[in-house]
Amino acid sequence: MTAPPTRSRVLSGFRPTGPMHIGHLVGALENWVRLQESHECYFAICDWHALTSDYEDTGRLKAYVLEMATDWLAAGLDPEKCTLFVQSRVPEHAELHLLLSMIVPLPWLERVPTYKEQQQQVANRDLGNYGFLGYPVLQAADILVYRAELVPVGEDQLAHLELCREIARRFNALYGQVFPEPQALTTRTPRLPGTDGRKMSKSYGNAINLADDPERIRQKILTMVTDPARKRRTDPGNPDVCPVFDLHRAFSDKRTIEHVDVECRRAGIGCIDCKKELLGHLEPFLAPFQERRAAWLRQPGRVAEILAAGARKARVEAGATMSRVRAAMKID
Repeated sequence: MTAPPTRSRVLSGFRPTGPMHIGHLVGALENWVRLQESHECYFAICDWHALTSDYEDTGRLKAYVLEMATDWLAAGLDPEKCTLFVQSRVPEHAELHLLLSMIVPLPWLERVPTYKEQQQQVANRDLGNYGFLGYPVLQAADILVYRAELVPVGEDQLAHLELCREIARRFNALYGQVFPEPQALTTRTPRLPGTDGRKMSKSYGNAINLADDPERIRQKILTMVTDPARKRRTDPGNPDVCPVFDLHRAFSDKRTIEHVDVECRRAGIGCIDCKKELLGHLEPFLAPFQERRAAWLRQPGRVAEILAAGARKARVEAGATMSRVRAAMKID
């Protein structure tokens, strides 16, 4: 009998530093739901990563973990098809992070583009700590401890994945072949803008959150920034520089996108009209998710059980990897 083909292994995750937003849904979660049908998927809630920037206030961390798991399940992740777990419940991540940190040159970390970018953008927190500088090493450990072959990433994470590949190559060159070099699975969905026009981010406070009720979402959309050069209703606009039009591209149908593009340029519609047309597509898009989310919120015990079972499964695989790592380094 011919053995069934081996499914490629995927690892991805998020930091539970606050509510997830619609950018996460269309940029990652919908892709994960597709991947669980064809790949062996491990999805981690990376609570240790949250400490790299939010170490001063951990009071909400447990709640954020549970809320994130709820959002993942509401998006359609199925614990029968993929492994959902909390990073800190698999201590092998920390052990591999420690061992990898011994072989990573400091300049490799200092050149990561997002390191300086985040320090400049997030001015209300002190990010001059080792944890923040070294979190790409922990990120590499998250991937390599499962010997993952594929990592779904956005463009802003490609530099981190390349660093992970460099770390894997350096380890293999020093101690023998243990880790595969993970490849990127880039998503086609562009980064969504937030209500202020910058990239939508929990850190910037400009997100349309998955936990927001319909009225809150409506309020955020109707007050969202638009083309800064369009001062009056009669002024022609430029959809190419308008954050609202970027959301149209993600959520509206082709007919609406074409209509808004033409009418904005000739001042045929105003910004409020444009935003209302967006809401006409965004609200029904989110409605099924919101219904499933409400159902999962009534089952916090079940969500916790799913995470515990996922951690047990993840530890088996991570433990096997660490046995190989210790043997290769001759510290077993």
